[in-house]
Amino acid sequence: MNKIWFFMIVTSLGFLIWTNPSSVMPEMISASSGALKLCVELVGVYAVWLGILELVDASGLSQKLAKLLKPIIKKLFKIENDEIQRMIAMNMSANMLGLGNASTPMGIKAMKALDDGSGVANTAMIMLIVLNATSIQLLPSTVIGLRASAGSSNPADIILPTLIATIVTTILGIILVKSISSFLEKRKIKKGREKI
Repeated sequence: MNKIWFFMIVTSLGFLIWTNPSSVMPEMISASSGALKLCVELVGVYAVWLGILELVDASGLSQKLAKLLKPIIKKLFKIENDEIQRMIAMNMSANMLGLGNASTPMGIKAMKALDDGSGVANTAMIMLIVLNATSIQLLPSTVIGLRASAGSSNPADIILPTLIATIVTTILGIILVKSISSFLEKRKIKKGREKI
């Protein structure tokens, strides 16, 4: 991956030097200061929501949330381990608040716990990936923060379209994972019978 980024940077710099050599340094400085400004603006958004997630975990609300989401998690993941269910619940709740980066540590822990050591992704692991990629966004806080930092007059006007889009993609993702998993399971059983 580093080679790809290196190639992209060198290629773009080469084109910039070839087309307009006098703008290389001003463009690099402008892009760097813009990136730094955006990072500083987003620190506040993440600090607030990461603090709220930490309070949720420390107050025991994460256990209550896991209990609330337990029937859904059991149905989707078919697991009985309470700790894994709690990690998945925290991951899902952070994603619902639009905090993809804040949900990553719990998602990684849950993924490691779901790993059966076979070296192949099982259905529960695939379901977790799909739910992370399509997660329902009740409050897309990162996008709202980006829109606010870009000077949007109403940065929160994307809530309803985002909610509709993420509900549709989440339902579709769950249906696809369940369908493909069922198909592969039937195929595996059929191949096992043919060998006998």
